[in-house]
Amino acid sequence: MVALITGGGRGIGRAIVSRSPAELAATAKEAGGKTLAITADVSNASEVKGMVQRTESELGPIELLVNNAGIAGPMGPFWETDTGEWWRCEEVNVRGPMLCSHAVVPGMMRRNAGRILNLSSGAGVRAVPNMGAYALSKAAMMRFSEQLALELAPHGIQVFAIRPGVVRTRMVEAVRGHVPVVQNFLDEGRDVPPEATADLVEYIASGKADALSGCVLSVEENWDEMVRRSEEIRRDQMCVLRLKEFPG
Repeated sequence: MVALITGGGRGIGRAIVSRSPAELAATAKEAGGKTLAITADVSNASEVKGMVQRTESELGPIELLVNNAGIAGPMGPFWETDTGEWWRCEEVNVRGPMLCSHAVVPGMMRRNAGRILNLSSGAGVRAVPNMGAYALSKAAMMRFSEQLALELAPHGIQVFAIRPGVVRTRMVEAVRGHVPVVQNFLDEGRDVPPEATADLVEYIASGKADALSGCVLSVEENWDEMVRRSEEIRRDQMCVLRLKEFPG
């Protein structure tokens, strides 16, 4: 299987397989097998196009896309953050997955097969003080995944959003002092190893979770049980973003 994993230089991306050439090279060496390290800005359309073309030219058709590259964005109250930094977070975390998906989907459609995984977060389902840009981008990943899954289902392509939990990545270490809930998770030892996300990616890549395409899957859930109850999950609209309306 040919998999394209963005942000593969460190943290979760390394566990699954940065833009830093040295980190990418180290990841490729560690991964073994036939691995290609490419430095690219996922928010730049021409660089994404080149990345996809080179991958498919040297390794073959992309069967799995993992949109993992992301940044935390500015920390602090919205009115105190730099608007350029705030929007840059959306450029990387939302525009990036959009461009990468747009680049690989035509090939997947021709082959009537493929899977796309978008890294989301618990921050995408609730407001997080001092982390507005990031929270918004991760909520977008959930809706983007469901939207793509709906439109691509007739073409044999499955799409998922993934919640990796709080992982001790360089990004998390940088924001822990600004976001109390993250600090509490780390202090209480409730962080999750990056390998847990790699296990979930492997599970989805195997095709076992195809019945849950469009859903948000967490590393802490029982995936086999979810697949067994997939009809119930779809019927009751679980594991998706929904508005709980006032019943009156």
